[in-house]
Amino acid sequence: NAYSRNLPHIQNDGNTLFVTFSTRKRWILPEHVRGAVLNHCLHDHGVRIRLHAAVVMPDHAHLIFTPLKDADGETFPLATIMSGIKGAAAHSVNRALNRRGPVWELESFDRIMRSSENAYEKGEYICANPVRAGLVTREDDWPWLWREWIEGEVAR
Repeated sequence: NAYSRNLPHIQNDGNTLFVTFSTRKRWILPEHVRGAVLNHCLHDHGVRIRLHAAVVMPDHAHLIFTPLKDADGETFPLATIMSGIKGAAAHSVNRALNRRGPVWELESFDRIMRSSENAYEKGEYICANPVRAGLVTREDDWPWLWREWIEGEVAR
């Protein structure tokens, strides 16, 4: 399956995806709204996606997830998953900041992870981004990340 805006987006059933989406014009998200963005990334865990890891950086977010199947046995489309996350997060950010307008760039950058890649290792890599960026000294000090092997299941 594929869809396209400016970039091709390819999705195969059962494949884990690595997705990055950025704020419009690399706008810096205020700290007090980053938790809402993370919550929207977690919202469909166990429903539309199996989320392996997520990190919300000041001007972008990284997700590693495997799309799940719907009641008819069809894999949830990447476009549906991402529009749900980005749309709900943009609404929450705009409401919290009493602003209007786009929060995210239209495109998300995604790729299917190769079979030789490990979601845990890639998750550890993205969750170390705040350390590599000099924002914290330990990744556990960054409040806007989630790893399925540490934070575990999301309470519903």
